[in-house]
Amino acid sequence: MQRVSLDEDRGDAARFSVETSGGTIRAIAVVGATGAFHTPRIPETDFGPSIAQLHAHDYRNPGALRPGGVLVVGTGQTGVQLAEELFEAGRQVTLSVGHCGRVPRRYRDRDYFWWIRQLVLHGDDVGVSLPTVEQLPDPGMRLACNPHLSGHGGGHDTNLRRFAADGIRLVGRFDAADGTRARFRPDLEENLAFADATFDQRFQPLFERYIAAAGLDVPPDDREPFDFSVAEVTELDLAAEGISTVLWTTGYAPDYSWLDVPVERQFGVPVHHRGVTDIPGLSFIGMLWQRDNASANLAGVARDAEYLASRWEVAV
Repeated sequence: MQRVSLDEDRGDAARFSVETSGGTIRAIAVVGATGAFHTPRIPETDFGPSIAQLHAHDYRNPGALRPGGVLVVGTGQTGVQLAEELFEAGRQVTLSVGHCGRVPRRYRDRDYFWWIRQLVLHGDDVGVSLPTVEQLPDPGMRLACNPHLSGHGGGHDTNLRRFAADGIRLVGRFDAADGTRARFRPDLEENLAFADATFDQRFQPLFERYIAAAGLDVPPDDREPFDFSVAEVTELDLAAEGISTVLWTTGYAPDYSWLDVPVERQFGVPVHHRGVTDIPGLSFIGMLWQRDNASANLAGVARDAEYLASRWEVAV
């Protein structure tokens, strides 16, 4: 698909003109299913040419990187998983920790996504549902990183403090660069504390309410706390530390340049209610927080698709 535009001058029901590599298609309705992650976001920096830089979008495997250590910037799911992969491959890894939460891979003998799926499928029936986008205290939170965990090797927790204890160097959020020097904010402990508290504050209460409401018989919470203090590092000379590569795991920016339709936008994303826009016939699926935080993954997409289908029936 190259471009979607309105073409209402023809006098027929097909309002949209969709230009593709195979020609132009006329359509009564268009569903944007381009996902939530479009253009790799790389900060502008003053790193010198001796430091290789690439986004996770272009990463393939540890062997494809230059020899030497790697500075991974970002601790969403991608950053944490790639830091672990590089470390297991024998690389020296420095991980710049952002403001992202973490969740356990399993809770009370069930996979984390099992719990999410139960809330999506049955939460409304027992009065315990995931918070909706309207309940967010700040609309910008829709663009926040997802809490991290890993599915590698059958799935496991990704605890940043344990990373540090095992030998991955943790630093605060990336701030600036000059030649081979990188500077970091003195917020490492703050960000680690946020990551540690995310599950207990946001998800555990929901899961416990669901257990009680649904009358589930599940084993007790057997998580064991792990504490490890990490010293703040606010500046590193990457060349002196043997770090040859900066791997940006800083997410993606939305790109709707293909959409030539006068739909209102917020944060670069078309404004909608549960995927339905104010432009008749234009809707979306798989967007971040289309209804709640399950919308951009497999747990929630079927439910959101059913809602869109019901709206089409009303329109017809």
